[in-house]
Amino acid sequence: MTDPAEHAAYVRSRHPHATLSGLAGVILVYQRTVLYDAHARFAVHPLPGWARGELGLIERHGATVGLCGGFGPGAPAAGLVLEQLIALGARTVITVGTAASLQTSLTAGDVVVCSQALRDEGLSRHYLAPARYARPASALSRSLHRTLRTHGLPARTGAAWSTDAPYRETVQEVTRYGAEGILVADMEAAAVFAVAEYRGTAAAATFVVADALVNRRPRTDAPHVRAVLGGVVRTAVDTLAPAP
Repeated sequence: MTDPAEHAAYVRSRHPHATLSGLAGVILVYQRTVLYDAHARFAVHPLPGWARGELGLIERHGATVGLCGGFGPGAPAAGLVLEQLIALGARTVITVGTAASLQTSLTAGDVVVCSQALRDEGLSRHYLAPARYARPASALSRSLHRTLRTHGLPARTGAAWSTDAPYRETVQEVTRYGAEGILVADMEAAAVFAVAEYRGTAAAATFVVADALVNRRPRTDAPHVRAVLGGVVRTAVDTLAPAP
């Protein structure tokens, strides 16, 4: 019934020259503190009304990168925003968020690049045929991993469990998925990969571990997680707009 092109047409009725087709890519963030930190580090030119949440442009190494956040967590929110960005011309996206560890070897502040996402959310089935995993663009993921290492942020590469129901995760699921080698639980990666694949767009995802589901401990303040998230966002910008 509805089509993202309607959103693009509405935006262009108010901003006739609205397009994201010339961007090196767009970075999606979910925590407002991360968005504020990025605004403090980069000169972000705002584009109000172009997409759900706060969208802005960053000039870096002669290229332009989009930054979008403030639209809330979860697969439906990420999928909706990504559809809007793609309708306006975006063709590459990196999503940066937090995740909960399923492995005792991962602790708060560790970085993971997602190699595949278990489809336990409700959005991806509306885009892709049934399958257990949704997958990112491999070349973009490799580039992101290399740039993280170059920036002094070594990352592990592995699978994520994407779920819409963080308060309904069970001990049995955590145990089973951890035993399968899945590294973390998140809420958005499978949906982002599914929308991107369906629309012919390249997508990658990286997480900073914020807490743990294995040997569960209540979440506590971890200022270094915010600092690492800021570093990962900066790395994502340089992945899309590398230095000459």
